[in-house]
Amino acid sequence: MKQVLQNLKTGKIGVENVPQPILRDEGILVRTRVSLISAGTERMMLQLGQKSLVGKARERPDLVKRVLDKVKRDGFWATFHAVREQLDRETPLGYSLCGEVLQAGALASEYTPGSLVACAGAGHANHAEINYVPKMLTVRVPAGVLPEQAAYATVGAIALQGIRNADVRVGEVVVVIGLGLIGQLAVQQLRAAGCRVIGLDMSPDRVELAEANGAELALA
Repeated sequence: MKQVLQNLKTGKIGVENVPQPILRDEGILVRTRVSLISAGTERMMLQLGQKSLVGKARERPDLVKRVLDKVKRDGFWATFHAVREQLDRETPLGYSLCGEVLQAGALASEYTPGSLVACAGAGHANHAEINYVPKMLTVRVPAGVLPEQAAYATVGAIALQGIRNADVRVGEVVVVIGLGLIGQLAVQQLRAAGCRVIGLDMSPDRVELAEANGAELALA
């Protein structure tokens, strides 16, 4: 089967032939119908891969700390070889898709072949023809929802989690700072929940889109 992979060392992205994933008891095999490209996350991965080792370190100080901790724990050479191995490997891209169930594991028998599901998770909902996805990262697609719409389930859930954490109430005024994909979805969800929404972004195009999506006021 074909899958989109990125080499972390060079940043090169390609479509490769890889073995089909193995079905496990806790999940399902899914044939991808629509796979969502996340412009923010995946562009960041592309740009990170194209940077030098020093550039990668500047972009991801959290990983630098983990490397330093490993040096203290395992020594320099063991850490050096581990880092080089990680950089040389091919990494799958993608984390949100909609597809058809091919086969269900013993503990996911509620899914039947041919049913439409939305799937989430980096390393699971990849840009690939077929994916193995744990059932906890899947949900049935309701009747009437198109695969192109269902593929947004993951990013929609991210926006919704932010709203839940904010603990907003019906009728409150909520400011959404940053009107990218997640921000646009948050604007629509907040409007549906009965909130008054103000959007802020540096891009006039995003501001205009937020107003079209229901923001009472949007400013650049």
